[in-house]
Formats: sequence, structure tokens, C-alpha cells
Amino acid sequence: MTDTLPPCPECASAYTYQVDALLICPECAHEWAAEAADGKAAEVRDSVGNPLADGDTVTVIKDLKLKGTSSVIKVGTKVRGIRLVDGDHDIDCKVPGVGPISLKSQFVKKVSG
Repeated sequence: MTDTLPPCPECASAYTYQVDALLICPECAHEWAAEAADGKAAEVRDSVGNPLADGDTVTVIKDLKLKGTSSVIKVGTKVRGIRLVDGDHDIDCKVPGVGPISLKSQFVKKVSG
């Protein structure tokens, strides 16, 4: 194998291996996308494919039940000033009436203008 894999970004282990599009560290079990390891940041897109950036305003496209509570974030709730983060829930924001929360980009739509 002539192509060397990058070390784990979490623990710097040299024993990484590739499964499909993911790189995996056997020592700390960290998984990350191979294209993110090349120095290219993974682009976060909303439910209809619009690219998202820090500070954007989005609306919720589906009622979202909050785990551990009886609260619901209603369809059409506008969230201002989002912050993009790594992980499954890739948006950190403050939802009016709820407070700070992490959302998945597949449940929001970017507000234009």
C-alpha cells in the first residue's frame, strides 16, 4: 500500500484504518471522514441542499420533540445566529423559548435575505 493514512486527530495514533469513506482509530474508536482529514472542511447543508455558514438564520421544517421534556420546537420556528460544529448534531444555536440546543442540519432550512 503506497498511500499512507493520516494519524488520528483525537489521540495521534498511527494505526488508523479505512472502512468505506470513514477513517477509524482502533485505540480511541474515533471515526472521521477521509475528506475532512485532507484539510478540507466538510460542508454543512440544510434539508434542501443550501450550504450553511456560521451566523446564518434558519427555520425548523418539522416539529422536534425535546428528549427528556414534554416541550416541542414547532415547525417554522426561526433560529438566528447558528454556529456550525462537528458531530451528528452539527448546529449549535439558541432557540427562542427553549434555550441553547444542538440541531441536525437535515431538520432546518436556510432563510434567504
